[in-house]
Amino acid sequence: MTIIELPFRATTEQACEWMAQQTGTPWTLARLIENALIPYVWLDYDANHPELFGDANGGYAAPIFYEGDTRRLAEGSSDVLITMTKDAYKIVAKLDAPGFRRELHELRFLKKDLERLAKQLKRDAEPQPAKAESAKESQAGINREQVLAAFGSLVRIDLAQALLDAGGIFGDDGSRVKASAKKGKNKAVWNPVTLALGLNDVYRVPISQLKRAFKAHDFLYEWEGEWNQSLVLLGK
Repeated sequence: MTIIELPFRATTEQACEWMAQQTGTPWTLARLIENALIPYVWLDYDANHPELFGDANGGYAAPIFYEGDTRRLAEGSSDVLITMTKDAYKIVAKLDAPGFRRELHELRFLKKDLERLAKQLKRDAEPQPAKAESAKESQAGINREQVLAAFGSLVRIDLAQALLDAGGIFGDDGSRVKASAKKGKNKAVWNPVTLALGLNDVYRVPISQLKRAFKAHDFLYEWEGEWNQSLVLLGK
């Protein structure tokens, strides 16, 4: 069997072929999206939208992460419609109606995202050691840098400042682990499940985007079971 080499940005066909080789099961665009992979489309510089590009005057790879846009792709649309993306500086940008349309063949998936998913699926398929549950229970929370890495791009507020202010869902009465900040603000940790549910409830962050966050970061792996259980209990 020929080993498929992934380019830095793989086409849908390349991504599905490579994932099929890694897992032994067929893959489609819909399955890639259902597994929280984010597709990208290259945007050439457009003088009508200079705010998107900044200094990237040659263009940049724009992510397609908005639930309505990805759902449309997963349901078998004949083209790509982008109504929300991130600009060249990774700041969320809502596009003026009707948005940008591109051809399906322009979709790309990042090599690192595909490799991470394949690694995760193989890990999930392995028998879990008996101590895994106790290890998760003993884990206090995630630190400020990890919170920002996982959830910072999903909200329009200054999340770094909100964590420092520790009000509402970010404080001890919310998702911050009680007493974790007694030795200094840099020692504080947050329960990512409680925080994610709060972001959905208070800041209307879509559950689909939060699901992607739990799959995209290794430091959230131990929390994914609790996260999924919470969603079931809440009927989400």
